[in-house]
Amino acid sequence: MTTPGPDDVRQGPAVPERRLHPVTPFRRAWAPVAVIAGWAVHDPNQAQEQLTRLTTTMLLAGLAVLVPVAALYGFMSWWFTHFSVTDSELRIRTGLLFRRTAHIRLERIQAVDVTQPLLARVAGVAKLRIDVVGADKKDELAFLGEDEARALRAELLARAAGFAPETAREVGEAPARELMRLPARELAISLVLTGATWGSLVAALVVPPVLWLATHSVVTVLATGLPLLGAAGASSVGRFVAEYDWTVGESPDGLRIDHGLLDRTHETVPPGRVQTVRIVEPLLWRRRGWVRVELDVAGSSNSVLVPVAPRAVAESVVARVLPGVTVPPLRSLTRPPRRAGRCVPLWWRGYGITVTDTVFAARHGLLRRRLSLVPHAKVQSVRRSQGPWERLWRLADVHVDTGANKTVTARLRDAQQAAALLQNQAERSRTSRRDARPDRWMT
Repeated sequence: MTTPGPDDVRQGPAVPERRLHPVTPFRRAWAPVAVIAGWAVHDPNQAQEQLTRLTTTMLLAGLAVLVPVAALYGFMSWWFTHFSVTDSELRIRTGLLFRRTAHIRLERIQAVDVTQPLLARVAGVAKLRIDVVGADKKDELAFLGEDEARALRAELLARAAGFAPETAREVGEAPARELMRLPARELAISLVLTGATWGSLVAALVVPPVLWLATHSVVTVLATGLPLLGAAGASSVGRFVAEYDWTVGESPDGLRIDHGLLDRTHETVPPGRVQTVRIVEPLLWRRRGWVRVELDVAGSSNSVLVPVAPRAVAESVVARVLPGVTVPPLRSLTRPPRRAGRCVPLWWRGYGITVTDTVFAARHGLLRRRLSLVPHAKVQSVRRSQGPWERLWRLADVHVDTGANKTVTARLRDAQQAAALLQNQAERSRTSRRDARPDRWMT
């Protein structure tokens, strides 16, 4: 758990403290500049008015003051930031005027990610992001030397797995076995065949001319067109850059995901913390047999396991993240009764459900199919709901809640079947939690 407090909150044996990489002050020196830029964006008219009043001498004098102040701020913030690893926790001490000490219990660490933005890769440094159970925000150490970041990551994972401190430093990074690697050509084709890419691109090309003909206002066209162009770029070029060279490997500390063209990211999917797996199948991918695999991980923002892959490859990766789980075939899914069409015309055909010995599986969507798999042991609660129109046609929905604050719903089931499903699922969940393996690494 991460809790702020003074340095003397916890007493323990003295441990050596370490500082971040010396390149860190350059990153933090941008903070005063960012404040000025934020003010200018917030009130552009006032900023432009003040800027026109400044002479060349005043601008040079301002830079002569701003640059040393920014450099001093960056240096002081780096100087007063320390971290150390004790027998039971990772401590991060920060703050120039207001001190803050984060105590991160090692046994509550569930993932340690190494990220390298483009400039960080050039400088040979990396950022360490620590995912802690129960924390909404990741703590981070930015920046460390690349080798130091990987060594510290390996040590923290070993400590979280229960290794003794003196042994954890010697364990090193656990070996990984590659499960899949996404070719760049396949990624590019999948983005071209994604409806969101074309939808945002068409909107960016059509909406601005229509607004110009209607309003003849450049401000309105720019205010609408630029966000649309940004959305089109994010759904195509942005995704290609972020998901480039996507690699999934298996190691004793979980599934490792490496990806990124400019900013390189090394993530870990912690075993035992995956609550839901979704297999997404867009309409234009079906002819090629491609699917996308998404995750809901308790207390983590990691959400993509496989951007695009043939179904057989994707299912083999799912089998590694959910041991003992087999993805049920589509023919095993049962649709709602035909009278469900009176509640949701046409789209009711996209709903389906099946329950196996290991998972609760529900499908949604006609054009973009989504098959959600919830292991019985991860079900936190089961609910049955029935609106007035559903009561009229003897239908009901069954909702399965998971530990990631997500819900998977079996829509428009027969009312009697929904009641039986509710009772049986509650019993399956109790039995599965009792027999489930502990959520530990390297076991």
